[in-house]
Amino acid sequence: MATSTEDLFLPVNVDRASQVIVDQIKVLIRAGKLQPGDRLPSERELCQRFNVSRVTVREALRVLETNGLLTIRVGSHGGAFLTTPSAERLGVGLADLLSLAPATAHDVTEARFIVELGTLPLAVERATEGDIAALFAMVEEAEAALKAGKYNVELSAAFHTRIAQCTHNPAVEMLMQSFNGPLRMSLEESHTAAPMGEQGIAEHRKLAEAIQARDVEGARKLMTEHLNRTAARVLPNS
Repeated sequence: MATSTEDLFLPVNVDRASQVIVDQIKVLIRAGKLQPGDRLPSERELCQRFNVSRVTVREALRVLETNGLLTIRVGSHGGAFLTTPSAERLGVGLADLLSLAPATAHDVTEARFIVELGTLPLAVERATEGDIAALFAMVEEAEAALKAGKYNVELSAAFHTRIAQCTHNPAVEMLMQSFNGPLRMSLEESHTAAPMGEQGIAEHRKLAEAIQARDVEGARKLMTEHLNRTAARVLPNS
């Protein structure tokens, strides 16, 4: 059942009114007064409630849509509906920020040591038979792609993201999925410096075997060596 939006919105009478509207809606989402699936009032109603022009309302809706918090549907049952931002959208946004900021592929690789080594013990402890089977299937897919000359960074990034999913911790999964864009950035530069091949895939297989064996120290050693190879390829001025 959709949440009522009566009396939720306060009039806006300041500069950058569209951002104030965005902030109000975010606060209502955090408070649980607005939830994914809720339909916002019409543009006309929002103009009246916020005491702003239609242009201002449309700008606020555009920002919310860009942030993945809103989707616009057309037709007789259309309107502005709240959504939950996807991990893929978060990853793209984070990758864009890093590409525009002074962060380098080497910086991202250093961050990977913290994120991936930190999540690995939970992945080893909690991985199910299905998780482990999925990891081995991804290795086999990568081996086939390499043989066909179609191996790419997407396959490598997907394997690392799948390890995080083995933790069965939604916060960890979301963090790693949102890190997918920067992860590809790191892998792409590494691939340019020295194209990926059998060694990387073989290390992925050994990682899957260590997780299957519940060998935390072995998995950490393998991941450290694996990330060190990437780090060496993206060293500044290397």
